[in-house]
Amino acid sequence: MSAQTDAPSRRISTRAFTIGALLVALVIACVVSLWASSHPDGLEFVAASTGFGEAAQDSATAGSPVADYGVAGVENPWLSVAIAGAVGCAATFGFAWLVGRLAKRRSADDRAGDRS
Repeated sequence: MSAQTDAPSRRISTRAFTIGALLVALVIACVVSLWASSHPDGLEFVAASTGFGEAAQDSATAGSPVADYGVAGVENPWLSVAIAGAVGCAATFGFAWLVGRLAKRRSADDRAGDRS
């Protein structure tokens, strides 16, 4: 028998995995996004090419503090993008965490209801 099969396999905790994944997402959102293309995305390019780009209207969130991948009031464009990325990442993480907690609670309630 090898030593590897005798030792119990070490699993990473859910909390450690979640923190690690959040840190990786924040690095991608805050650092890697700085090299994103400044050219229009595919939809904007097609709209401009076909002539209906002028008919476009701003979205309801166009006036929000983090509209257009930047933060209002931050003069440095790189810092503005990094902060907007961090805010978006945190909001997405928070929403996913909330959904997970609600699903876990509902699952526990369902199991408790089966016992009565």
